[in-house]
Amino acid sequence: MQRKWFQYWFNSPYYHILYQERNNAEAEFFIDNLTNYLDPVVDAKMLDIACGKGRHAIYLNKKGFDVTGIDLSEQSIKFAKKFENDKLHFLVHDMRRLFYINYFDIALNLFTSFGYFDTEKEHVDALKTFRKCLKANGILVIDYFNTEKIIGNLNHCETKSLDDITFNITKTVVDGKIIKKINFEDKHKVYNFEERVQAFTFDNFERMLTKAGMVVQKAFGNYALDDFDKANSDRLILVCKKA
Repeated sequence: MQRKWFQYWFNSPYYHILYQERNNAEAEFFIDNLTNYLDPVVDAKMLDIACGKGRHAIYLNKKGFDVTGIDLSEQSIKFAKKFENDKLHFLVHDMRRLFYINYFDIALNLFTSFGYFDTEKEHVDALKTFRKCLKANGILVIDYFNTEKIIGNLNHCETKSLDDITFNITKTVVDGKIIKKINFEDKHKVYNFEERVQAFTFDNFERMLTKAGMVVQKAFGNYALDDFDKANSDRLILVCKKA
């Protein structure tokens, strides 16, 4: 079976170079606000789905929670495993495949770590696995970009210079996907990567979540947890429960 773009790009060292400026302070601000809002029990079990190098999971664990992080990227999980302890574990795992059943109090899918698959069915199937991993009264939080604002303000071309590499980035919207092409040269070799993320709106998520047996309880529009406004919000943050 042909490998998908996310299976090799997220494992590439260049992915981590391009996104090295990702902000831990911003992540911690969001987690502080989210845990204040959700008010989880002291020994709550949490699942960080597509956890990357674990920045959210590690911080949640510092706050005292029992956290499991899963990600398809072997390189990211190898890095995150350095931080493991009795209440923090990381595993290489595909979000579409069944994990623990009726185990977690809260499942988190943060920083647009969704929308990577080709069909709606694959996305609904992934949401069904998220649902199954939760306890009866468990909560799912999905943090996605606000598609309508992104498309309305699309920066079609940009250049970023990081670690002596010049990344040339172009963005387009094709067939309901936001496609980012990333081209650069390093050590006299030319590289071409791309990211293909579905342009899911609030209505798309609501439909898919309904199919997956979940219901949206609240929608926030930024990491300060202000209400979602489709014209102006930077993020679409959905708090969901089992239907």
